[in-house]
Amino acid sequence: MTVSSHRNGLIFHVVFIASVFDCYFTSPVVHGMLPRRAGSGEAKRVVLIVGDGLRADLLFGVNAFSFIPSSPKIVAPYLRDIIQTRGAFGLSHTRVPTESRPGHVAIIGGMYEDVSAVTKGWKTNPVHFDSIFNQSSHTFSFGSPDILPMFSQGATPGKVDTWSYDEEDEDFTKDATALDTWVLDQLQTLFQNASSNDLLDSELRADKVVFFLHLLGLDTTGHSYRPHSKEYMNNIQVVDRIVQQTEELFSDFYHDEETSFVFTADHGMSKIGNHGDGDPDNTRTPLIAWGRGIRGPMPDIIPSSHDEYSRLWQLDDFLRRDVEQADIAPLMAALLGINYPVNSVGILPDADPTRPGYLLPREGESALAQLALANAESILEHYRVKHESKAVQTILYKAFEPLEEVTQDGKPSRVSWLSKIERLISDGGWFEARRETAELIKVTLQGLRYLETYNRVLIRTIVVIAYLGWSAYASLSIFPPPAPLVSDRQRTVVILATTTILATFWALFAAERAPWTFYVYVTFPCYFWQQFALRGVPIVVQQFKSKDRRGPFVIRVLLHLVIVVVVLQCMVAAYTHRSLWSIGFVVMGILWPYASWPSHVRSQHPRLLLSWMSSCLVTSIFPLLSVNKREDLYMIMCGGAMIIIVAAGCTRLALNGAPKAAKLSEITQVLFILLAMTITASSVKSLQAKQGLSIINQSSAWLILAVSSAFPFISKAQHSTPTSRIISLFLGFGVCFVILSIKVETIVQSTRARAASQNQGYEFHTDHIRITLFLVFSSFYLEPVYRLVPIFNPFLMAALLVDIQNCRSICDLISFFATLNARLHLPPFSLFLVALTLTDGALFLLTCTITNI
Repeated sequence: MTVSSHRNGLIFHVVFIASVFDCYFTSPVVHGMLPRRAGSGEAKRVVLIVGDGLRADLLFGVNAFSFIPSSPKIVAPYLRDIIQTRGAFGLSHTRVPTESRPGHVAIIGGMYEDVSAVTKGWKTNPVHFDSIFNQSSHTFSFGSPDILPMFSQGATPGKVDTWSYDEEDEDFTKDATALDTWVLDQLQTLFQNASSNDLLDSELRADKVVFFLHLLGLDTTGHSYRPHSKEYMNNIQVVDRIVQQTEELFSDFYHDEETSFVFTADHGMSKIGNHGDGDPDNTRTPLIAWGRGIRGPMPDIIPSSHDEYSRLWQLDDFLRRDVEQADIAPLMAALLGINYPVNSVGILPDADPTRPGYLLPREGESALAQLALANAESILEHYRVKHESKAVQTILYKAFEPLEEVTQDGKPSRVSWLSKIERLISDGGWFEARRETAELIKVTLQGLRYLETYNRVLIRTIVVIAYLGWSAYASLSIFPPPAPLVSDRQRTVVILATTTILATFWALFAAERAPWTFYVYVTFPCYFWQQFALRGVPIVVQQFKSKDRRGPFVIRVLLHLVIVVVVLQCMVAAYTHRSLWSIGFVVMGILWPYASWPSHVRSQHPRLLLSWMSSCLVTSIFPLLSVNKREDLYMIMCGGAMIIIVAAGCTRLALNGAPKAAKLSEITQVLFILLAMTITASSVKSLQAKQGLSIINQSSAWLILAVSSAFPFISKAQHSTPTSRIISLFLGFGVCFVILSIKVETIVQSTRARAASQNQGYEFHTDHIRITLFLVFSSFYLEPVYRLVPIFNPFLMAALLVDIQNCRSICDLISFFATLNARLHLPPFSLFLVALTLTDGALFLLTCTITNI
């Protein structure tokens, strides 16, 4: 493969990372909508309390922590009493990603940001769209410095006041309940200051005021100790007391009954203390509302509102009313009588008359009908702006017919629909008006979805053709063709055809003012297929013209294609059915040697065969283990010892007769492993004893990690064999495995490396592409990261979790590929290209499983 081909492949894969975002993660935010007011309001103020990372089942459940000695039967008695005596409750269902920024944006803004916006919550990044805070007369917010600034900086200047603690206080090794009690203390101080500050007192006593209490302690505790821990249980109890004391503070300060309370969570938490994905434990969060304008508890209905998940809570006698997370924003807007956030796609829970809602308005059914209509008008206005923008930009635009079909009065159906609802309300048909409104909202949201994904088919088609073209282009380097077989006339026709196609697409994109990335996306498939048409197609044509070889050639190609697709589909399925990895290793360890190895190799090298089979079989065990792992120092130490044993076994053969400097280099790296094991053992014991992480251990871990990782590249020792070089890399990254492992990861890496090291030195056949199907296992837990970063630092933590943990395995694998490629005398990068092409195929199949983002 030429240097230009290397560069083209690298640029292609880097550029097409952006295609995922253009296809699935485009921002839904638009501007230019006219706001709609949510009635006259039921309360003077709303208190929003968010328990960050709170699981619904552990809050509502009875004996939810029965496995903990002396745990209470009801962990949050005050909130449970509200559910049973004076409030409404249910679940708030979040969307992926279940992270803090998108969760709070949905709660406060009523909309779902694109998935890529999750990184914005990790820095002071304002929310560039409307929110409940912005529509309020004033908002007082207390809590995390990672959440509050993004709403205050994105709102009208001076409208949102924030009180947040220092980022250094978010220490995963300390008691996180202090973060929550700090919020309560600041609220109490605010009310006390109002007695001597007339301006503050007038702002606090104004109408349409929002108080936001962000309680981060549960999220921090869950990450550190996991949600089924005593620490998490204690933190729930602290939150319950804070809710009680907060309500008492408001009662003592205002001496009225004009306050509404909404308690919820931005996301839940999985068993292992993580969140972000679509695990039901992450997407199901509690919702409790009480106070002015909110109905009291209702008896359950038939059929029951409860399922197997909630029957364990022993709240079967009370109605459970679930909502989508974005529905909380219009609920708060209706309580305050402010404008619905203009970007909101939330549905007022009371819009549908066939289901009980949360509101108890003074004006009864007529008020509910008006609130529902305003909700529909707000979402429809959102749709109108997007529709008009798309109609202007798009050639041959196809409108969303259910809302744009022209009716008998010559108006779009959406306009006629609104007129019908208004007539029903004026005639007193409030139930029917709400029913029509609920249907209109449903159709409008479908229209928004239609517009937001309008270009998705085009982008996915370009991506598929581009990746197929890349595979065809890469095959020219894996199996280099002879001299060019096309005539000058044929070459001219091919170049002219691809240039015409490219120019046509560019002209189309220019007319539609498409993003510049679209121009780049369509360039790659045109180039790849042009090169394959010039160099690869003539060879394929020759094969088909040969009558003697046509049949076997077609059968062989189809057979290999079927095998590759089946294997790739199994790899994709293995993301949810991990046992398929085990089956794959068993096949590679038992069947493959007898199907592909020459008989004389098996007979002459029995130890090699046995080592290969045992390594594969041992590795096949690990995917069957539970992913809910607990930190196990004993297994971490065993993994470190196994790295040394594997390296020692290979070193004895590879360094036989090697220079003294090479042997000294390997001994130095073994000492790095031993030192890392010592530091890790000390850090784990200290963290488990809740003594924090000493600066000595933290600094030593960073130092040994940096030095050991760089050592294989800066060492002056001369490696006489490729195996010696591989051992050096293996030991260099071994320190990373020891420090960032939670249980068996280091053992997995050792057995996998042992298996891969056996597979070197055979004659190349085309079916050896199966070598590239070696699998890499990575696990992502936060406990190991605390040994290096005890203070909340998302970007650094993400780098440790994702980049380093992946790169450490990939670097080992690449070194095996490079050695194997050279020993088999293959064209440069051949095995790597095969692996890359297969990975692209798996990525394509995985993308096809995406149903809705």
